[in-house]
Amino acid sequence: MERKFLKGNEAVAEAAILAGCRFFAGYPITPQNEIPEYMSRRMPKVGGVFLQGESETASVCMVYGAAAMGTLAMTSSSGPGISLKAEGISTLAGACLPAVIVNVMRGGPGLGAIQAAQSDYLHATKALGHGGFRVIVLAPSTVQEAIDLTYKAFDLAIRYRNPVMVLMDGWIGSMMEPVTLPEAKEPVTFSYTGWGAKYFNPSGVGVNVVTSCLLEPEYQELLNIRAGEMYEEWKEKEVLAEEYLLDDAEYVIVAYGTAARAARTAIGELRGKGIRAGMIRPVSLYPFPVESLKSLDRNRVKFLVDTEMTLPVQMMDDIRLAVADAFPVYSCGRSGGVILTNEEIVEAVEKAIAKEVR
Repeated sequence: MERKFLKGNEAVAEAAILAGCRFFAGYPITPQNEIPEYMSRRMPKVGGVFLQGESETASVCMVYGAAAMGTLAMTSSSGPGISLKAEGISTLAGACLPAVIVNVMRGGPGLGAIQAAQSDYLHATKALGHGGFRVIVLAPSTVQEAIDLTYKAFDLAIRYRNPVMVLMDGWIGSMMEPVTLPEAKEPVTFSYTGWGAKYFNPSGVGVNVVTSCLLEPEYQELLNIRAGEMYEEWKEKEVLAEEYLLDDAEYVIVAYGTAARAARTAIGELRGKGIRAGMIRPVSLYPFPVESLKSLDRNRVKFLVDTEMTLPVQMMDDIRLAVADAFPVYSCGRSGGVILTNEEIVEAVEKAIAKEVR
């Protein structure tokens, strides 16, 4: 285990290489530019391939081609670029191809701001592309976790033959922290022999198909049935969440990424005032940690606060669906690249307490 001091974007790139990624295609956009820059230097040294596509669309199509040939592949971008990659990501899912997509979030909508933000929760978890497909979405809150989750993302992509997204806000991408790097894996070259037969040819004879173009409706239905079963499996096996000081908490903050870092500090300040606050931090944004929210003590917890660096906050619907109106849910957010402070979170909780008392 090697110890280093790395910037978040560079840490993601190195974690991908250590996980066995040997193909990267991308296109410049702030605040993720260090990822392709790092890959352009490192990939040739490990026998991999780096390509800067002529566009975001071209880049994700290159990832499709590499994955179809059995190579672990990754692309990265930020909000507007991920939108341009949407058709390619959907096509990867439709062809049952493993790949990792990294979104280092900036402000939006539109071209938005180049500053860091948490603007893409809904895009990542609800409508990443056409066709109703899903991807596992992992959200780190530290540089170490960015390494660990990127490393894990490749395992998940291979296991489920599906794209996986690492959704990291730009602050995590830009900050530097001491990290421990995982062991390097041998590059994986996977075979598709028989893979297509299960879904595209019920007889399973003489077929090796890698495509998302299924002109026979029965075959398309088989693929979608398989996908639905897979999504249910994720809800059972792949949910990740941190529960922080919940044992006695009366006020629960729900936050991810950099917002969760500010929330942790705010909780310390609130407890110093005698206010028993705690936090649920979703690490997998999809599948969402519904059970962590459902299991909150209805006799003790007074309310929840959805805390995000975007306005309007985007997790609110998922939180409310999980708690089924058992608790009031308030919001605390900043937007467009404005950093949410721990003082603002403390103020939001105190205002909500005053409102509940009235």
